[in-house]
This record gives sequence, structure tokens and C-alpha cells, in this order.
Amino acid sequence: MNAIRRGLASSLVQAFLVLVGLIWLTPLAGLFLSSLRSAQETATGGWWTALASPAQLSFDNYSALLGNSGMTQAFWNTVLISVPTTVLVVVIAALAGYAFAWLDFPGRDPLFLLVVALLVVPVQIGLLPVAKLFGQMGLFGTIPGVVLFHVSYGLPFAIFLLRNYFAEMPKEMLEAARMDGGGEWRIFTRLVLPVGRPAIASLAIFQFLWVWNDMLVALLFADSSSQPLTVELQSQIRQFGSNIDVLAPGAFLSLVVPVVVFFAFQRHFVQGVMAGSVK
Repeated sequence: MNAIRRGLASSLVQAFLVLVGLIWLTPLAGLFLSSLRSAQETATGGWWTALASPAQLSFDNYSALLGNSGMTQAFWNTVLISVPTTVLVVVIAALAGYAFAWLDFPGRDPLFLLVVALLVVPVQIGLLPVAKLFGQMGLFGTIPGVVLFHVSYGLPFAIFLLRNYFAEMPKEMLEAARMDGGGEWRIFTRLVLPVGRPAIASLAIFQFLWVWNDMLVALLFADSSSQPLTVELQSQIRQFGSNIDVLAPGAFLSLVVPVVVFFAFQRHFVQGVMAGSVK
């Protein structure tokens, strides 16, 4: 009897989770169907009407998207901003996290406390001062300027996360590696990085999603030639009545990339965040 109750409870939980997942994915499915409909069909009925008449669906809008130089350039700008930012944050944070966790150097604890304190600094506080500084350096309105801003504000959390994860590694394991003649760089690359793969993967996913979906920083620091997809979509919305055939597939492309990345690596994301957040 108890086994039947447990099985029934498990089935109900699974059914509830499936229902929540379907509800969560409904906007994505609706946006995808809208991106396959013409502007006239979108204006005359909701996206759900396509389920009753699938003949109205076509990939003509995506052909129009590929022919729109502003949208395609914005997509590649987004890639050029998100990928280097993610790589730089992960590499620098991994090095700093290992140093704060296992290297003994003067001022280590005060410096780490400073890093933790930077976690509470809102991004909005640094927008105008950094914009003025970038203007003097010739970085304002450029992709490297946007990347540098994201890297600077992404590092405190990244260092905090990886330091906590690396500090959980057994001390005996690292001491045994040192007794075998391994230098710090060899220990870091051959031992720490492989063991810390879940935390590093979760950090990379978190950073990529945040930068890919950002509009505030890009809206201020990127000009018309370096603006990402979020800013381009925002400007396209102003002409919603005349360019829905480009706006809908562009919005779906902007949404589906982070969704695919998250679902592909969600196991590492959950493991890494949980392991790095507690001690």
C-alpha cells in the first residue's frame, strides 16, 4: 500500500513538473510560430490559429531576416561580445579563485573581502563614470569597450564562486601533488581545473546568459555599428507595424540561443552553483 502511495505521489509530482515545463515553454513556442507567419496573418489573429491551419507557416521571414543587414550585424555583434566576455571572465576568475583558495600571499584575505564587497555594487553606479573614462580612452561605442565593462562587473561573482569551490578540494590532494614535484601551474591545469569543471561550466553558462540578454550596458556603451541583438530588437519595435516579419524571427533567434545553452548544460549549472555557494 505504501509503495502504491509513493508511486502515485511520484507520478503526480512528475505530471505537475511536466505541466510547469509546458507552461514555461509556451511563450517560446508562440514566438516560434509567429516567426513563421506573414505580417498580414499575424495582424489578423493570434499565433495559436496557426495550429488549425499549418499551411500558413513558412520560413520566408527567416529569409527576410538574413537579408536584413542590421539584424545580422547585431547578431554577430552579440556573439563577439558574449563569447570573449565569457572566456575572459572564466579564465581570470579561475586563476584568481585558485590563488585566493590555495596560495599564501600578503593581503590575500583583505583582497578577497574587497572582491566580496564589490558584489553589492550596482551596475548603474558605474555606468556614467566608466562611460566618461572609456570616452577618454577611445573605447566608448566599441565592442571591446562593452566586453571590458562586462568583464569588470562579472569578475567579483565569478571569483567568489570559483574560490569557494576550489577551497572545498581536499588539502591532502594538493599537498600530494606538490610532494611529487608538481608546480603550481601544473597543479592548477592538471588537477584543479578538471576537478572544478562543474563550477567552471556553471559560471560560463551564467556569464554567457547574462551578457547575451543584456541591454542596459549595450544601450549606453555600444554605437550603431557595435550594438547587439537586444538593442537592435528594441529599435525595431518602434516600427512594429511595418517589420514584424523581421522582428519575430529575430526575437526568436535571440531567445532560443540562451535557452539551448542552458538546457544543454543545466546539470553542470546546478551542480556548480550549489557546490560553490555552501561550505
